[in-house]
Amino acid sequence: MTIKRAARAFLGLIARFAAPVSGLGLLASPQAALAGEIAAGEIAPGETAAGETIQLDRSDADPALWKLSDGDTTIWLFGTMHALKPDLVWFDDAVSEAFAGSDELVIEMLEPDTATMQKVIGTSGIYTDGSTLSQRLSSEQRTHLVEAGASLGIPMQALDRMKPWFAAVTLSAAPLTQLGYDPKAGAEAVLQGSAREQGKTIAGLESFEEQMGFFSTLPEEQQVAFLMDAASSLAEAGEVYAESERAWGVGDVLATERLINEGLQDTPEVYEVLIKGRNREWADWIQTRMEQPGNVFVAVGAGHLAGTDSVQSVLAQRGLTVERVEY
Repeated sequence: MTIKRAARAFLGLIARFAAPVSGLGLLASPQAALAGEIAAGEIAPGETAAGETIQLDRSDADPALWKLSDGDTTIWLFGTMHALKPDLVWFDDAVSEAFAGSDELVIEMLEPDTATMQKVIGTSGIYTDGSTLSQRLSSEQRTHLVEAGASLGIPMQALDRMKPWFAAVTLSAAPLTQLGYDPKAGAEAVLQGSAREQGKTIAGLESFEEQMGFFSTLPEEQQVAFLMDAASSLAEAGEVYAESERAWGVGDVLATERLINEGLQDTPEVYEVLIKGRNREWADWIQTRMEQPGNVFVAVGAGHLAGTDSVQSVLAQRGLTVERVEY
């Protein structure tokens, strides 16, 4: 994987952590919110694979939506971006109609209370034995990290408390606020707010501990590599996030696959943990849920619904046909 693709790959992994982890008082800069789930690829901004540009109408975005149904059960599959600009209008038309007709909202994770989040991050993301991040880095790596943190107003003293994966998340997420992206405007936050207003059941596919564990259990060498990639990616964060929002907003699944999954596939063990394995687990849940009547709206990161290893592809291998909704 080239440095550029690796850096872009990491940018796409962190949006899920933006809302739950920001505001815990663990970061030294107010700019350092957490974010992401976009990533890799060499595709030019605003282009499909055929070289055709699909412009995003911010007043009428049309993200991709899929449907799986039988005689008494309907499951909608909706790919999300975890942080969006507040002016993007997307919760209307087919998406709004499918959501209104559903009894239950299922998302990747239900956020725990602040005390639980602090406890989990305190053990999985922060050094508690007196050691430091600097001790895991070469002199050159540390200099690179100091410079990257300084560009965002995050001092090395704060980063030194963090394990490599958490420092990488911090750096990658920091530009989001500056660029105008907000987890509160992200698809999950909007959907959960509407579900509460409409009295719908809200459930999660994973726990907060599980989601933190996807990064914290990676070998330290891989965590450090991600950290260096994150430090190298800051200059292109605006381009990556803008193209990710465009691809999502126009339902450009091919571009979404390249942005989110392609770079990760160069590190199979990471791809298995973060994408492929989770897709199988979620397909298991959906297959079991199809045995019960009702209408369910399932909203997970857009990268999980794109590519040959997508949730839909896993379901198809099991004889379940998922159709894309045209609108």
